[in-house]
Amino acid sequence: MTLAEKILSNHLGRSVKAGDLIITDVDGAMATDTTGPFAIKAFEEMGGGRVWNPEKCALIIDHAAPAPNERIANLHSLMRQFAKEKGIRLFEIGEGICHQVMVEHQFVRPGDIFMGADSHTPTYGALGAMACGVGSTDLAAVLKTGKIWLKVPETIRIICNGYLQEGVTAKDLILYLVGKISISGATYQSVEFHGEAFENMTLASRMTIANMVAEMGGKTGFVHPKGLQLDYSFDAIYPDANAHYVQTFEFDVSNLQAQISSPESPDNVENIHAHEGQKIDYAFIGTCCNGRLEDLQIAAQILKGNRIAEGVRFVIAPASRSVLLDAISDGTLQTLIEAGAAIINPGCGPCVGTHQGVPANDEVVISAANRNFKGRMGNPNSNIYLGAPATVAASALEGKITNPKKYL
Repeated sequence: MTLAEKILSNHLGRSVKAGDLIITDVDGAMATDTTGPFAIKAFEEMGGGRVWNPEKCALIIDHAAPAPNERIANLHSLMRQFAKEKGIRLFEIGEGICHQVMVEHQFVRPGDIFMGADSHTPTYGALGAMACGVGSTDLAAVLKTGKIWLKVPETIRIICNGYLQEGVTAKDLILYLVGKISISGATYQSVEFHGEAFENMTLASRMTIANMVAEMGGKTGFVHPKGLQLDYSFDAIYPDANAHYVQTFEFDVSNLQAQISSPESPDNVENIHAHEGQKIDYAFIGTCCNGRLEDLQIAAQILKGNRIAEGVRFVIAPASRSVLLDAISDGTLQTLIEAGAAIINPGCGPCVGTHQGVPANDEVVISAANRNFKGRMGNPNSNIYLGAPATVAASALEGKITNPKKYL
């Protein structure tokens, strides 16, 4: 069995294989302020009543937080009222981005089946959980029943041999792989990441890898658990040696360079050399892909004792309150602020373009986010390049897309 087949079989108490249609119990569910209000409406239209298990459900205000206008403030109020009435956990503004918060608070664990009303829910595959993004109506049904219907996905295996060079990070690797697989290459499939390149990765780096399964079109994804370290004891689940994969891709990444995704698709990926020297106006580090402590630390390492280029603004959104506090404690935040960065509250705002960082017409952005589709950051007339946090920091320092290797 593949990991998806094994986790689903464990929950059902019988063997299932790719292509089977099933209904399974889930271990947790989550919605944000983008999807939560619609899920609440659908829940009431389904008859309302009790939530299936209040302790396993969460609502998170992170996409437009604090509320930028009256309409969104009222949607936040709806979520607060629903959470209070149903006895479920609501994570308030400033607590962090949904996927970071779910992992930090152990709402999701290895071997779980988790449904989130957000497309980057596969992030939890870093832990070895089967996590899928669903729409608001499906999420409402999960809140009511504790169950989801699925087609068991086929699985693609990606093997990465070799170890990444110093200064080349998980974000560079997943950009490279998205470029190879394409944004639709894994549609409704599970993706398993195997090989040496992943074995020494931190949990934060593994989350970056699993996060961008969404940019391959994947239903869910898993980083092989070899080398995974968590703050609690767990039983890792492994795919069988004779598991059936619909496709296997194998890469030697020992000579991989920093990668850049250019407008207007995450799979439009090339080595950074193809874009070095491109003038930038705006640099951004944050999101569920790259707003964790190690991302802020590598940026601070590059910027320490320096100032960002004149005419460039640099916005940083930590992934959670915990990340923010840790970055304060170890001096990372002071280094970034002294270099000229603007620190905003933990949340998703700039990534989706709701507020706190919309670019102007014709501006060029270098971002550590996961998407650069037209209009992604709130303005269809801007141009977004994607890179690793180190690349973003080096580019902010020089005012142009810059290979961070010389600073590391």
